[in-house]
Amino acid sequence: MALSYIAYCAVGVTILKELNSIVEEPYMDEPFHIPQAQAYCRGEFTTWDPKITTPPGLYIVSLLLKQVFLVKCNIPMLRLTSLLSLLALPIALTRLVCYHKRERPPASIMVPALEAVVLAAFPIAWFFGFLYYTDVPSLLFVVATISAATEDRHWLAALLGLISCTFRQNNIVWVIYAYALSQLTYLRFRRVTPSSPAKLHDPPALHASIVDLFRAATTLPGVVPDIITPFIPYLLVLIVFGFFIIWNGGIVLGTHALPSLERAEY
Repeated sequence: MALSYIAYCAVGVTILKELNSIVEEPYMDEPFHIPQAQAYCRGEFTTWDPKITTPPGLYIVSLLLKQVFLVKCNIPMLRLTSLLSLLALPIALTRLVCYHKRERPPASIMVPALEAVVLAAFPIAWFFGFLYYTDVPSLLFVVATISAATEDRHWLAALLGLISCTFRQNNIVWVIYAYALSQLTYLRFRRVTPSSPAKLHDPPALHASIVDLFRAATTLPGVVPDIITPFIPYLLVLIVFGFFIIWNGGIVLGTHALPSLERAEY
């Protein structure tokens, strides 16, 4: 295990322990999330606070931890849910970092790249990683979704993306982004063969001219057949999300007026 990751984990555990000793009561939005999670832990799945506008993915994870490890759903253990996501974040980020650097991932997942550890210590993620919030678990699954998509594991990416939407509905945007990124990369670096002669004109946006934009638009239809099959898993996620919107009468749960005051997610 990399020393940087050991230090990252040690500091995280120490901070959570200190936080729990100082902030013994629910903080910020925790007064909404913690009682809801505790209701799920008691098996009260029909109980729902209308002030909560995000799906119950966070509470289901805490319930699973309770069932598997026989822990209590008290404040320290619920906050541990976020910390575990924070500790797993460098592992998920490593594959994405290696993808962008065109390097092979480490042989062991327990040896995350130093850049991944640094990225996981991003102040906003680091702050919410010690509170019972949806932010870090949501971010973890979004990163895992994009990573799987860039490795052409599209069914896995779609599944992870669907799970990410159980934490934050707006993660559906990142699901589509994961697909688009993987296919743009594929079209950019693939070899032209007799069976796939079309090639997308994709110049750097910084240097693209009006002519380049026109050429990109005219070459796009020729490559569409090559990117339809990978889209099928993501299409199923979109269909499920569409049914959710119809059933719920909108994207957000609870009081639909509340998200107008919601902070930016990442």
